[in-house]
Amino acid sequence: MAWRIGVDIGGTFTDVALVEEGSGRIGVAKVPTTPDDFGRGVLDGLKSVMAKYDIAAGDVGLLAHATTIVTNAILEEKGAPAALIMSRGFRDILELRRSSRPDLYDLFQDGPHILIPRRNRMEITERVGADGSVVTPLAETEIEGLIAAIKEREVQSIAVSLMFSFLNSEHEKKLGAALRKAFPDLPVYLSSEVLPEIREFERTSTTAVCAYVGPILASYLARLEETLRDLGLPPLYVMGSNGGVFEAAEGVSMPAMAVESGPAAGVVATSLIANQTGKRDILSFDMGGTTAKASLIRDGKYETTPEYEVGGGASGNRWMNGTGHPIRVPVIDLAEVSAGGGSIAWVDRAGSLRVGPASAGATPGPACYQRGGTEPTVTDCNLLLGYLDQKSLLGGDLEISLEAAETAINEKLAKPLGVDVRSAAAAVIDVVNHSMAEALKIVSVQRGYDPREFVLSAFGGAGPLHAIALADELAMDEVLCPPIPGAFSALGLVGTDLKRDYVRTFFQTTDKADPVALEAAYSELQAFGEAMLERAGVPAERRRFERSIDARYVRQSYELSVPVGAPPFNAATLDEIAVSFHERHRQTYGHDNNSEPVQIVNVRLAAIGEIPSLRIGDQTGVAGSDPIKSRRGLWFREGGAVDANILDRATMPAGYTVTGPAVIESLESTILVRPGWQAAMDADGFIIITRAGAVTRGIEA
Repeated sequence: MAWRIGVDIGGTFTDVALVEEGSGRIGVAKVPTTPDDFGRGVLDGLKSVMAKYDIAAGDVGLLAHATTIVTNAILEEKGAPAALIMSRGFRDILELRRSSRPDLYDLFQDGPHILIPRRNRMEITERVGADGSVVTPLAETEIEGLIAAIKEREVQSIAVSLMFSFLNSEHEKKLGAALRKAFPDLPVYLSSEVLPEIREFERTSTTAVCAYVGPILASYLARLEETLRDLGLPPLYVMGSNGGVFEAAEGVSMPAMAVESGPAAGVVATSLIANQTGKRDILSFDMGGTTAKASLIRDGKYETTPEYEVGGGASGNRWMNGTGHPIRVPVIDLAEVSAGGGSIAWVDRAGSLRVGPASAGATPGPACYQRGGTEPTVTDCNLLLGYLDQKSLLGGDLEISLEAAETAINEKLAKPLGVDVRSAAAAVIDVVNHSMAEALKIVSVQRGYDPREFVLSAFGGAGPLHAIALADELAMDEVLCPPIPGAFSALGLVGTDLKRDYVRTFFQTTDKADPVALEAAYSELQAFGEAMLERAGVPAERRRFERSIDARYVRQSYELSVPVGAPPFNAATLDEIAVSFHERHRQTYGHDNNSEPVQIVNVRLAAIGEIPSLRIGDQTGVAGSDPIKSRRGLWFREGGAVDANILDRATMPAGYTVTGPAVIESLESTILVRPGWQAAMDADGFIIITRAGAVTRGIEA
């Protein structure tokens, strides 16, 4: 029987999850993340899980990976030196940006660091007009001078973004051909290939991001693939920010697709269990070592957005623009906050308690890990309050120190705040819970959804510890904790399809658009998708294409995406697009104006290579067995100290129910069942936690 393996790099641990095709049996391994060489942690995890479950390399049918290489390079400003060539007069587009600012009242706020410095940004004489016609021919005599200037700067990649190249790419292709001939060993990214879409700043920014991170991603994947081949493992797939996986070569040609690689995997896994369990409306909550992520699953499906900024605070709120680098690639719609188990708690100069954004990460880690960390973290506070056990993490392989945690909290928090050490720890948990609840509100309340109508799915190493407190704050009645929650995101890597998105600008209103021209635009995109799936070896019967349109009212500046039905296109199809847009606008903003013309801006196509679906299941304890292994003191702000049962998740039989307060421990995660809640194990290894007396949504057989 073949196995699928997914590897997800986190801020503290690298998670490896595997699923046996057919039976759905799962396994997990966690190893420390190795920031000095992420690939080493990936290989350590693979070797660990294959040895643990006695899996030969030939038994692995699918290997997928979520990488943080792209995001880290941008956040840490450690990308490759790159050159950018613009139309003459447009050298400073990256610095001029948009007028959007995250804080209306901060007159001194700065934009993000420019990825390509001005000395590496060059110009060439040419101009394509807004109708796609050539206004000024490309000055080919200037190309040799550009090549000489690029050689002097010793860059590792080149980006080209000329005005209106999305309408007429002739000039970009001529320039690109000359550059690729002169620099055969350097990647050259043309905006007409990366993002043939309207808006010069976003198109240029996306192309610049690709050039900035492309060499780093290519080097990382090449080294990793070589080692994997030596081990006899299958070709590597990489998780994309759109929720699908792609071949490593596709990622090198379009590195921006891997920006939100890791967070996307967790949302995909949540969508998988939404369809398996019948709980099709879920709020996804993923809390790891450095960040917490929230997303919404509606009717078993996640949503993507073409608007995203990487870096800064933009990921915390979809409506916060101007803090990061825009990339126009489909990204799963999620909110992310700097709140994880390793987030450092501190007291500011005004005497207020803060948590994050700094994190202890994998090195040195929380104070209780005894690896050199001295700052109090969320993990230290959970340990001090009794929610974590000193000897149960990673099955006892990670022994932690209560004394070290207490010392850090007392010296850095309790004394400055003038409270006892447990009150200080509880305050930290309250602060971080509130921050994470706000992220959940962003993807639900701010999207027009009532969280009380959803189930909260909690995973990540720290997610199940905090989930019930978040459910209380949002008045939700049910929490779902899937199998192997601490490595759950890695399951999403092996439960999704091969996927790549394509886009073209198509600037027409629905009442005047030509259906034949619209179909021709989609046919062109589908040809690109067919070629990609052919290269990947996907048979014709497993190929699927999904169409959508970015639309807006004529006087609006930004678009909403609506799905498009199957061809043939006709006037009725265009009317359906308009109706769908009105509905989407009303859902998003609370109103619509159906008397306004609807303007099509971009046509989008997702090329999908279907991978056989999985059913996830975990072995439960033997019927009649007692999973209670001990009792331990817990401390709650509302009720003080209480004694609670400590249970071993692996020995909980199907149907077993425990009433809070209680703690359920497993290899890679811990569930805190707060007072007033009860937890039950189902036949597939899912733990359903419900508010006492609440009516729950049943699981379909």
